[in-house]
Amino acid sequence: MEQLAAERLKPGIHPTYSRLLCAHLQGMGHAQTEIFSGTRLQWAELVNEHRYLSLEQLSRLIRRATTLTGMQGLGLALGRSTSVSAHGALGYAVVSSASLEGMLEVLERFVSIRIRWVRIVLQHTPDSVQLQIQETVDLGDCREFIHGALLGTFIQMVQAVMPNQSSRLSVALPFDAPDIRACYTDLLDCPLTFAAEIFSITVPKAVLDMPCLTADAGTHRNAIRDCEHQLAMLQKGGPVSQQVSIALLDQSGEFPTLDVMAERFAMSTRSLIRKLKAEGTSYQQLLDDVRKEQALWLLQETALPVEQIAEQLGYQDTSNFSRTFRRWFGQTPLATRKASVRR
Repeated sequence: MEQLAAERLKPGIHPTYSRLLCAHLQGMGHAQTEIFSGTRLQWAELVNEHRYLSLEQLSRLIRRATTLTGMQGLGLALGRSTSVSAHGALGYAVVSSASLEGMLEVLERFVSIRIRWVRIVLQHTPDSVQLQIQETVDLGDCREFIHGALLGTFIQMVQAVMPNQSSRLSVALPFDAPDIRACYTDLLDCPLTFAAEIFSITVPKAVLDMPCLTADAGTHRNAIRDCEHQLAMLQKGGPVSQQVSIALLDQSGEFPTLDVMAERFAMSTRSLIRKLKAEGTSYQQLLDDVRKEQALWLLQETALPVEQIAEQLGYQDTSNFSRTFRRWFGQTPLATRKASVRR
């Protein structure tokens, strides 16, 4: 499978944020069935803490949200309206930091436990610190939403620990359009630069040295300990279900059996079954999910013949692949490809 597909299909963002987006849309009067229509997602999937969404899945949800609302800047609005506590241990580590500089260091170290498609790099000067948000994966059509959500979240965090200081920040954004410019200007009170080379937030030294009003050393120690634990788990590959999904996504052709996958993870088949069950899934479900996502992406985003896609997904018989595909999506692979061309 092409590298772009592999990156877009790998789990990378905590399910909290898709749930918050759905709640935001419901607050605007949209029913849950309306929100999920055409996204191939279900609410039950999003309430599983181990079910991180892929960029491709989030993209479908963002497109649906934009269609329903007709609004730009949804990510920014969502970030601005989200409580710091919604970010779990990372949020508690932020809000209990002794200073804004300490808060920035927390974000730089631990942002990946909530979203894995960006990293934060702090650039120090004598007068300020510039927080750069660098993409580790091409965000494509999710860029404005994700950058907007990160910016809104950061502003909300600053407001929580240090009220009335966000106007002293300077923000540079790597996109521009008249409606986006108007939306961001309406929602933010700090200086904004558009069409920048990189997304950055500059914090003046005078603000960095101010103590956070919500500082709490005991809470901070506990939250940092929790963040360290989550980071260590992430560096090992995350929950077992995510490790298995990524291993399957990196596979080309015939997929390994449950026994072979268990051996790959140095555990017994029964242990793998038990661990996956504890995370609310099974090997067959993960395999089906990977095949479904790959099949649809390859049909809609590449010109590969259906026969080659079937072979790449481990189907020796193209007709068997077509029957399975129809069971998944309610139409044939060719009909799906033709529909995607007309979009």
